Amino acid sequence: MITFWFLIVGALLILMALVGSAVDRLPLSPGLIYLLTGVALGPAGLNIVALDPMSRSPELRLACEIAVIISLFTVGLKLRTSLSDPLWRLPFRLATISMMVVIAAITLTGFYGFGLPLGGAVLLGAILAPTDPVLASDVQVRHADDRNRSRFTLTAEGGINDGIAFPFVILGLGLLGLGELGAFGLRWVAVDLLWAVGAGLAIGWLCGKAVGYIVLFVRREFKEAVGWDDFLALGLIGLTYGLALLAQAYGFLAVLAAGLAMRHIETESSDSRNNVTPHVPKSEEVTHPATAPAHMVKTVLGFNERFERIGELVVVLALGASLSTVSLDHGGLWLALLLFVVIRPVSVLAGLAGARCSRRELKLMSWFGIRGIGSLYYLMYAIEAGPPTELTEKLTSLVLTVVAASIAVHGISATPVMRRSGGGAR
Repeated sequence: MITFWFLIVGALLILMALVGSAVDRLPLSPGLIYLLTGVALGPAGLNIVALDPMSRSPELRLACEIAVIISLFTVGLKLRTSLSDPLWRLPFRLATISMMVVIAAITLTGFYGFGLPLGGAVLLGAILAPTDPVLASDVQVRHADDRNRSRFTLTAEGGINDGIAFPFVILGLGLLGLGELGAFGLRWVAVDLLWAVGAGLAIGWLCGKAVGYIVLFVRREFKEAVGWDDFLALGLIGLTYGLALLAQAYGFLAVLAAGLAMRHIETESSDSRNNVTPHVPKSEEVTHPATAPAHMVKTVLGFNERFERIGELVVVLALGASLSTVSLDHGGLWLALLLFVVIRPVSVLAGLAGARCSRRELKLMSWFGIRGIGSLYYLMYAIEAGPPTELTEKLTSLVLTVVAASIAVHGISATPVMRRSGGGAR
C-alpha cells in the first residue's frame, strides 16, 4: 500500500502546483479536493487504498501531530501584533470562554443525545472543541501587518485553543479510568491544566527568543549561519516540542509561543528604529543589523507555509480514505449541523459578550469555527489510550463525520463569504 501512497501524494503535489493558483479563485478549498480524492481512492470508490483509523492510529496520530505543530509555529510567526495590543483580547476570549461553552454543549449532547458515558461525552467535547489552524488558511491573516479583526481573531484562536483543549482530553480519559486525575481532580488541575499550560508557553517563548537571538548574533558578527533557514525552522520546532514533552508540558502551546517569540524579536527591532528601515543592499539583508531580524522571520515563515500545505494534503487525503472504513451514522451529521449553526454561534456570543464587535464580525467568527486536523490528532491520541471498543467506534464515527462536513461546508463557503464581507479572498 505504501507504493500507492507515494504515487498518489506525488501526483497530487504536482497537480496542485499546476492548478493551485486557479483553485484559489474558486469557491473550493484545497482541503476539499484532498478529501474527495481520498474518498474516491478509498473502499467507497476505486478501493485502491484503505486506511482504518482504529488500527492505524499511531501512524495517523504522528502525521496529524507533525501537521499541527508546523501550523502552530506558522501561526505564531504570522501574528506580528504585540501581545499587549487590545486586539488579542478577542481570540483569548474565544479560546477560553467560548471553548468552554463548546465543550459543555457537546458533552451534554453526547451524554443525553448519544448515550455516551460522562467521560466519553467530555472526551467528545474536548476533541471537537478546538478550531483548526491548518485548514483555516482561507480566513487567516494575509500578511504580518493585517489588522482585520475577524481574520486576526480566527487565526489566533485556532493557534491558542489547539493547545488549551489538551487538558480536557486528559480529563475525559481520566473519567473513563484511563488516566490519573487525583483526589477531587486536584492532580488534573495542578499538573495537566496549570503546569502543562504555563510551562508549555514559557518553554516555547524562551526557546524562540534564545534561538532567534543566537542566529542573529552569529549572522551580524560573523556573517555565518546563512542559507539554512529550513533547518532553523524545523530545528526550533523540534527542540521546543521535545523540551515541552520532557517537562510534561503541552508541546502545541510551546511551538505556538516559539513562533510568537521569534516574530517578537523582529517587531522589537522594528520598534527600536521607529519602523524606519535604512536602505540596505539586497546581498546584505541577511546579515545587516537593521534587516536581519525581518529577513530571518520572512524566510522561516515562507518555508513553514510550504511545509504546512504538504501536511494538510497528506492528513486530509488519509481522512478521505478512512471515511468508508468506519461505520458512519446520521448522528454525526446532526452533531455537525448542531455545532455549526447553534453551538458555535452561541459560544461566540457568550465569549465576546460586551466586546465592541460589529454584527458582520460576529457573523464571520460564528460561522468559521473550522474543525480539522487538531480534532483528528486528539481522536487518535484518545484511541491509543484504549477506551472500550464500542466507545472508540462511536467517537471515531462522530468525529470523522464532523471534520469531513466542516472541510466541505467551510471550504466551499470561505472564499465567497470572505469576499462578500470585505475580508478578501485567500
